[in-house]
Amino acid sequence: MDFINKASEQLRILIKKALETVTADGDVPAVSVPDFNIEIPADKSHGDFASNIAMVCAKAFRMPPRKIAELICDKISLDGSLFERCEVAGAGFMNFFLSRKWFSDVVKNVLDEKDDYGKTDSGKGKRILVEFVSANPTGPMHIGNARGGAIGDCLTSVLQWAGYHAEREFYVNDAGNQIEKFGKSLSLRYMQLCSEKGQQAVYNCHSNTEKLCADIYSRSGEGQDFEMPEDVYLGTDIIEHAANYYKKHLFELENVSETERRKALVDYALPLNIAGLERDLKKYRIVYDNWFRESKLHESGETMKIVDKLRETGHTYEKEGALWFKATDFGVDKDFVLVRANGIPTYVVPDIAYHYDKLVTRNFDKAVNILGADHHGYVPRLKSALTALGIDADKLDVVLMQMVRLVRNGEVVKLSKRSGKAITLVTLLDEIPIDAARFYFNLREANSQFEFDLDLAVEKSSQNPVYYVQYAHARICSLIANLESEGIEIPESAELDILDNPREIELIRHIASLPKEINLSAKSYDPAKITKYAIDLATLFHRFYDACSVKNAETPELMNARILLCLAVRQVLRNVLSILNIERPEKM
Repeated sequence: MDFINKASEQLRILIKKALETVTADGDVPAVSVPDFNIEIPADKSHGDFASNIAMVCAKAFRMPPRKIAELICDKISLDGSLFERCEVAGAGFMNFFLSRKWFSDVVKNVLDEKDDYGKTDSGKGKRILVEFVSANPTGPMHIGNARGGAIGDCLTSVLQWAGYHAEREFYVNDAGNQIEKFGKSLSLRYMQLCSEKGQQAVYNCHSNTEKLCADIYSRSGEGQDFEMPEDVYLGTDIIEHAANYYKKHLFELENVSETERRKALVDYALPLNIAGLERDLKKYRIVYDNWFRESKLHESGETMKIVDKLRETGHTYEKEGALWFKATDFGVDKDFVLVRANGIPTYVVPDIAYHYDKLVTRNFDKAVNILGADHHGYVPRLKSALTALGIDADKLDVVLMQMVRLVRNGEVVKLSKRSGKAITLVTLLDEIPIDAARFYFNLREANSQFEFDLDLAVEKSSQNPVYYVQYAHARICSLIANLESEGIEIPESAELDILDNPREIELIRHIASLPKEINLSAKSYDPAKITKYAIDLATLFHRFYDACSVKNAETPELMNARILLCLAVRQVLRNVLSILNIERPEKM
């Protein structure tokens, strides 16, 4: 149950009824009431809720706002409601204070709903496909993929908690230019191994693949033993694939055509890379519902069918032998090529076909993509093509993600794509806990840049946000275990209305806001709201625990009430960490 929304909706009804009474008594003219806001004040001393009703009615009623506020306050009936009193402040602000019963009902509701507390039905079961990571399968995942993975996975969980039918999808780019480049890179490395210098390297390394890769890599570069052109992949993973294939098949591909050699090497290495992506993502606790291959679109002919559909709608033209899409008809700054003069479609065509498959063939209500900020110009082009195909482009939402800077010992860790020694997802997870990675990458909005402090991520202190949140959960578990060891019975119910300490009230109010935060997070595609909620909850609990003794409470009734409050906090922490797929330790 969303207690915040329930109270807000009830308050709106109470205010409208009070206005009807005021109007019927002739105190104000019978005119239509403008829209008014109900909000939660930043300063809770001003009330739990506030409304601008008197302000917006001043012109319609031809009356000072404070006078209107006093009339409403005098006529409003709070008996049997969630509110205990109403106050007028300043020029006509109306502040409302919740009853103690509302706060006790929040705690009871958490303990009743348990693992389901926080779930809402705002999504109404609408189908959303969240595509994220979709890393190039020609190499290992980098730090950008690590951030995109954490954001996409947690966002999907948030959407599910908000009542959407959300699925995770990885788009495998197993066709196109990057595969051609992959094949060329593998072929060059394989042929180097077959060469005289390569054979000497194999002999010197005694078939030790790791040593062989290091040797080949160290002697690669312009003017060195193993030269590589600019338009290939230079990572050590390419050498490793070529070396492993060579160990199994020796010179089998040395004298075949370049096309046949590349195909054989890609057919060998690509499945290993894709399996590696899936394995590494599972280590990161990400399990996809679907792995969609680009090659499927080419094999089924769907790629060229999209070209035909766009041609039939009259949104294409030919220029210098190429087929162009009239993107400028849809507000894009310039037109773009669909099919090159050689008859080969550009990379955007299978992307259009892929999104047509998402929104038309599979009929998802929404497609959400987590993409790097460098795709900023790509999104309008894709949306313009969807519009030309008769698809509502608003069904595609894109979250643009900024890169993250890794910091160690106060200095930025340099990353190099060409050196072959960039920090990958796997090397990152070998260095820091998975919980820390998933939490840290969701600490900021996707479109914000931030520094990932590698030293802080492994630190066991309150300065480490994920440790701080997990410690709050473990602290409650230890409290309950200690009480039980001392023979103190954990109550199933208690008189919760006696919880009126400001620290208790503040904590319960935050607990009540979880459903609202989940809805806001889902609406804005921002799982960082959930990590912030978790940190704030941990902070409020630690403040409460330090100020309000549980075991040594003034009365047994108060002790029991505080025990149940602690159990409610633990449950909410469990649910929030479950959304983030982060462990919930009972001891730390």
